[in-house]
Amino acid sequence: MIDSHEPATLVDMVRLQAQARGEAVAFHFEGRETSFADLDEHTSRIANGLAALGIRPDERVCYLGKNSDSYFELLLGAMKAGIVMAPVNWRLAGPEIAFIINDSRAAAVFVGPECIAQIGAIAAGLPGVRTFMTTEGGKDDWPDFIAWRDAQSPADPHRPVGERDVAIQLYTSGTTGHPKGVMLSHLNFLSLRRQGKVDTPDWNRWSADDVSLVAMPVFHIGGSGWGVMGLYHGAKGVIAREFDPSRVLDFFETFEVTKLFLVPAAMQIVVRHPRARQVDYSRLRYMLYGASPIPVALLKECLAVFGCGFVQMYGMTETTGTVVVLAPEDHVEGLARIRSAGKAMAGVEIAILDAAGQPLPVGEVGEIATRSDANMVGYWNQPAASARTLGPDNWLRTGDAGYLDADGYVYIHDRMKDMIISGGENIYPAEVENAVCYHPDVAEAAVFGVPDDIWGEAVKAVVVLKPGANATAADIIAATRTRIAGFKAPKSVDFITALPRNAAGKILRRHLRDPYWAGRERGVN
Repeated sequence: MIDSHEPATLVDMVRLQAQARGEAVAFHFEGRETSFADLDEHTSRIANGLAALGIRPDERVCYLGKNSDSYFELLLGAMKAGIVMAPVNWRLAGPEIAFIINDSRAAAVFVGPECIAQIGAIAAGLPGVRTFMTTEGGKDDWPDFIAWRDAQSPADPHRPVGERDVAIQLYTSGTTGHPKGVMLSHLNFLSLRRQGKVDTPDWNRWSADDVSLVAMPVFHIGGSGWGVMGLYHGAKGVIAREFDPSRVLDFFETFEVTKLFLVPAAMQIVVRHPRARQVDYSRLRYMLYGASPIPVALLKECLAVFGCGFVQMYGMTETTGTVVVLAPEDHVEGLARIRSAGKAMAGVEIAILDAAGQPLPVGEVGEIATRSDANMVGYWNQPAASARTLGPDNWLRTGDAGYLDADGYVYIHDRMKDMIISGGENIYPAEVENAVCYHPDVAEAAVFGVPDDIWGEAVKAVVVLKPGANATAADIIAATRTRIAGFKAPKSVDFITALPRNAAGKILRRHLRDPYWAGRERGVN
């Protein structure tokens, strides 16, 4: 634990934990352990190595791979050099990966073993990348990360890094079909941690004995953010290469995990695994969850099986993760607030705004807005989009429709945007529609989310075929998967003769979507 002084940046955090925790284990990954002292030295070597490659402060580097201790070393080593890491979703299709790497103007790409072929297929279309490196070997003509790292000087570069400097750039789905790079600063990460030092609730207290499981993908705030916060608190972080319910249960048994973060779809897969009721969870103190609402029946099942405290977390990439929390004491059957997202964390303001941006009274539905030092710096090279989202006075518009009760609890009612959340992944209809319409038989398409018992929501496409065309649903789904990630592709396709439109010609997705949500208390799942 850091006791002597509060770190001003995540770089300071690494140095302070090396002093405070020394040889204690910072990360365990597939049999390899890294101490806090090792982490400090390794990140200094990486910072010096990036500078030796000619990568300048404020340039971007990308990581394409599954979860790894190497990723966190790269992330923090880049910070020491004033360079910004932009992790890439390895589940994306080749054109999507190429867009992110090119959009970030990455000077180097670090590639996990499972993604070497993906990069090889698109490397010719990445003209700005000067260096490719493998994190675990597998390509003889690219440098190996560990050999490269260990050849660098271990001296701390002590490059000045400020709290408002960008620490990471995470890409999130875009309303127009292209993802946007969300720039998060050191202050964004640390501000709410500082606010929470006063009257810290038990669920947010950590000790040197805590073992944190990093099971969510690092290309999301739920993976990178959770891993960094475990380091901040001096906990041992056990890194899962990818989410696998059997391995998660193994981690409970082998490492006596005390805290973890999962999305509801992952919780359902774990709790319904055949071994779930045979594992000893006595060391598990808290399970934190978020990214989409959780069905009450699933929550009750998890409470019964895991027997720990549950904490619902509401936030988004643009808010550096959690800004609203439903505490364990509110997870009581029969309490109305069990259906809420929770209350604002210390240091966070929440307002419900009407279409004109004016606050609405208690109980009235409007757009949920939040203001705190955790609000993003902005979108990379998109000042207009940044201004729209952050609004005047840094009131960030979440895109969720909801209301506040008299006690300050936030209830999510629907979405202002057309975004779909499936298994914790954000999907915008525009990017799916663009891909569907590449099929030569498709005249036009509308995409929206429908309820799904496992993933929360599933992607549905409604398609108008060109005259004389006879493409099947399977044809369209298969073609779409060549252009976008499989999780974004439609799970079902319906065919109609014309899409409903308003007088201005805009497609009325809600007319298509609403029947699937009829009879439900809210329009999200």
